[in-house]
Amino acid sequence: MSFGEPGTMHDWSLNYSDSEKVIKHALDLNINFFDTANTYSQGTSEEYLGKALKNNVKRDDVVIASKVYFNEGRLSKQAIEREIEGTLNRLGTDYLDLYIIHRFDYDTPIEETMAALNGLVKSGKVRAIGASAMYGYQFYNMQQAAKDNGWAQFQTMENHYNLLYREDERELIPICQQMNVSLMPYSPLAAGHLSHLGWKTDTMRSKTDRVAMGKYDLAEQQDLGIVERVNEVAKKYNVNMSQIALAWQWAKGVTSPIVGSTKAKHLDDAVAALDVSLTKDDVAYLEELYTPHEIIGAIKQNPNPGTILIDEKK
Repeated sequence: MSFGEPGTMHDWSLNYSDSEKVIKHALDLNINFFDTANTYSQGTSEEYLGKALKNNVKRDDVVIASKVYFNEGRLSKQAIEREIEGTLNRLGTDYLDLYIIHRFDYDTPIEETMAALNGLVKSGKVRAIGASAMYGYQFYNMQQAAKDNGWAQFQTMENHYNLLYREDERELIPICQQMNVSLMPYSPLAAGHLSHLGWKTDTMRSKTDRVAMGKYDLAEQQDLGIVERVNEVAKKYNVNMSQIALAWQWAKGVTSPIVGSTKAKHLDDAVAALDVSLTKDDVAYLEELYTPHEIIGAIKQNPNPGTILIDEKK
C-alpha cells in the first residue's frame, strides 16, 4: 500500500521512481515476498510493483500476492474472474503466487466465492489462495466449505495484528493455527506507533493518514504504556523499537509480517529484526498492559446491502 500514485488513495504513497528504489533495496536484501491489492492507489500500486519487479528480478524468484474485495461485485464469481484479469495485467504477470480475499462478503454465498477461487487455481492463474481480516467463524465456514467440496483451501491469513491490537488472539488466530494456515499480518508496527516514542511524528503520513488515526487514536492513552515498554526492551537489546515489534511477531508464530516501507532503512530494520530473539519474559512484559480494543479489521454486516463499507485499513 506504500506504492502508488500519491493522492489517488494516500498523500504519502510513493511515486514510481521512489517505489522502485524501495523495491530494489528489498530485493538486494533477499526479500522476495511482495503484497499489494487491486484497489491500492486506484491500481497504480500493482502497476508500479509489476514494473519494478520486471526491471530488477526474474519472475520465478519472487512471490507476488494481491487482493480482491473492494470492487464492484465484491467476491461474486463474476467479480473475481474480472478482477484477476485486471490484476494480472497491471502486474504484468501470467499468474499470482497468492490471491487473497480482502474481507468477508456478506452478499455472496460462500460456496460461490470458494468455487470461483478454486477455478483460478485450477486454471493456473493463481497458485494459492488466502484470506484477510474477518471474524473467526467466517474464516472457518469458508475453509470448511472448500474442504467439503474438494476445492483449494486458504493457505494464509493477512489479519490486523500487532502489540497494540491483539483481538484476533481470541478466535481467528487459534483457528488458523488449528488449520495450519500461515499468518502474515498487516500493520505489524501499528502504522509506526511501535517504532518511536510518543504518538505523533512530523511526517507526511502521521499528519495525513486518517485511516491510521481512526484505527489507533481512540486507544492512544491506554496504548502509550505499551509503546514505552517496546522502547525499554529495545534499549535492553540496543536495537530500534521497530525491531522489537517485529521480533515479537515471530515470537508469536507469525510467518511473514507485512511491513509497509516508504524508506529503504525501514527494510534494513525489518531484516535486522531477524537477529533479535525475545525471551518469554520479554514477551510477557510487552503484552502485560494490553486491554481489550474495539474490533478493527473485520467488517460488520452491512446494514445497507448494495453499498460498500469503507475499508478502515485504508
